[in-house]
Order: sequence, then C-alpha cells, then structure tokens
Amino acid sequence: MRQEMKSEHGPIPAEIQAVDLFCGAGGLSCGLQQAGIGVVAGLDFDQRCEYPFTENIEAVFLGQDLASTTSESLGEYFQSPKYSLIAGCAPCQPFSTLSNGSDRKKSSKWPLLRQFGRVVADLKPDLVTMENVPILQKEEIFDEFVTGLRSLGYSITYKVMDASKYGVPQKRKRLVLLASMLGPIRIISPEELGVEETTVRQAIGHLPPVAAGKTDKSDALHRAQGIHPINLQRMRHSKPGGTWKDWPYKLRLECHKKPGGATYTSVYGRMEWDKPSGTMTTQSYSFGTGRYGHPEQDRSLTLREMAILQSFPDDYKFTPAGKVPEFSSVGRLIGNAVPVRLGYVIGRSIQQHIEEYESQ
Repeated sequence: MRQEMKSEHGPIPAEIQAVDLFCGAGGLSCGLQQAGIGVVAGLDFDQRCEYPFTENIEAVFLGQDLASTTSESLGEYFQSPKYSLIAGCAPCQPFSTLSNGSDRKKSSKWPLLRQFGRVVADLKPDLVTMENVPILQKEEIFDEFVTGLRSLGYSITYKVMDASKYGVPQKRKRLVLLASMLGPIRIISPEELGVEETTVRQAIGHLPPVAAGKTDKSDALHRAQGIHPINLQRMRHSKPGGTWKDWPYKLRLECHKKPGGATYTSVYGRMEWDKPSGTMTTQSYSFGTGRYGHPEQDRSLTLREMAILQSFPDDYKFTPAGKVPEFSSVGRLIGNAVPVRLGYVIGRSIQQHIEEYESQ
C-alpha cells in the first residue's frame, strides 16, 4: 500500500521512501517530507528523540544502536516504493572542530559512518544522502565511505553548503553528499529554488516578548533561561553584533582581561536583527556560549527561538504537553538537528534528479 506523506502542497503518494539513520528529533526527515519524500522509519540511539520524531514525522521510531541493527530489518520498513532512499547524519562529534583537541579517531562514535556504509552496501537503495560537518571530507573515513559507494555503482556529488544561502536563518556550513544508482546527481542552487537569506527578524521577530527566566503562557518551548545579575548588566551593555569589548572594563571577565583571552570575542554577544544568526549549538540558550543574546530583549534565546532558527516549524513539538522542557536535553535535540530547510533542499535535489531521470 502506498503511503500518504506530508509535503508543502498537501498529502502526496510517496514514490520515494526514506529510512532516516541517526534521525534525532526529525530535522532531516521533516525537510524531506516538505519536499514530498515519504519517511517510513527513523533510527536513533537517544530515546529522547522518540517523542518529537513520532509526534511530528508520524513514522516508526527505532530506539536502538545502528551497530546492532541488521540491514534486513531496516529494509522491511520500505513499502514497495518506486525509489528507496537511505538518509542520515552520523553523529558529528568525532569530526567536529569543537572536539577540544581530542583524538577524533578514538571516539566511540567514529565507526558509525562505517555502519552507515554497511547498511547501504546491504540494501543498495536507489538513493543515498548524508549530511555532516565540513571537516569530515578531510578524514580517511570519508574517503572510505565514498570509495565504498563508488564500488557499488553510485554516482556521487558532495560539497560544503552554507545553509543561510538556502533560507536557513543562521550561518551554518555543512557537508552534504548525494548518491544515486540512477545516474549523475547534483545539489540544486539557491537561485533555482528562488530563495534569499532569512534574517533573525524575519524568523523570530513575530514571537511575543519573554523575560529571562520566564515562559510564554501559550508555548512551553518559548522559555528563556534565567540570567545572573552581573550577566544581566553585561547583557544591557551589549550591542547587537558587538562583543564583550563594548562593556565597561569592570564588567569584563578576568580571562578577557588577559592578553590570551582578548581574541575570544564570539561569546557573550547579541544577535543582529537584520542578518542570519550564528550557528546554533546545543547550548544556544546560554548567553555565555556564543552570540546568543536576543537582539533587544535582555535575555538569551528561548528554546523555541533556537528551533525556529534551525528552521523547524513554529509548532514543532519536542516534549509532551504538560512537561516542562529541560534546557540541556531539548537544547541538545535542537542544536544537533539537521536544519529542516536544508533537509528540504536535499529533498528537492533528489526530486529534480528523479524528474530528469524519468524524462530521459
């Protein structure tokens, strides 16, 4: 039976069906659905992903480790699609530049890209997509992954994309790979989509004001972390797009008064209304972890604002009704997600590829 899935244009037959490995809260899946691709299942080891994935994507959630999951069991979720897609974003912590100088090759998450490759080799889907941090393309594990795909007969393209050029309201560079058994495939351009940069104002300017430490009565996710009195003073002296150098000297941190700390200017800052924000992280709800101060309200970002800057729909659900969203756990779900809009671009690239293939 052909599954009816969500898209920007209403329910459509899911001729392309996807299994989303490392699905997280569903950012990539949501974007694929908006592009008209059916998502039949998502897998993630983190059980906290189950509620947002099942509630929003309305697909099967598998709360398990990919390493202990057979390819055959994943393949059973495809419902006789015309085209099959394996999608995913292997956890990027081993490859991230934020790994604090640790040996990336010793990370327990390092083999997960090999597990991704193992599933592709076993199932041989028509299409494959992977998203990750740009530094991955310099690693041997990526060369191994690409070589494996080519040996199976896939045509491959990959490049580093600035998500802000595709309408995601934040500066976020990501490595995106597309592979197809049907022939050459490419990533469509912002010009083809007819999109422009989205600013912070355009993204979150419509939300009601919220004070630090408070929650909007109509949206539990529109919740701001409390702020220490001295950080409140610092916030009030912070200029949009500025740095802690705008503060009176007495408010500066001791580390910033030292010569070695003078270069760290990307923390304790406010965003600018009329530009995309900086890259969302798992801690973008905290004033001290980046330029995550609201452009004019004296507080850091709310969880809802974080989600919208990751291009999640305004009503995307991360926690059940009546449950107070925890900053650390929900912030991790949001910060680690593939921006929904980037997932849409990937989906539209695949759809255009199919259209070109079928027109031949």
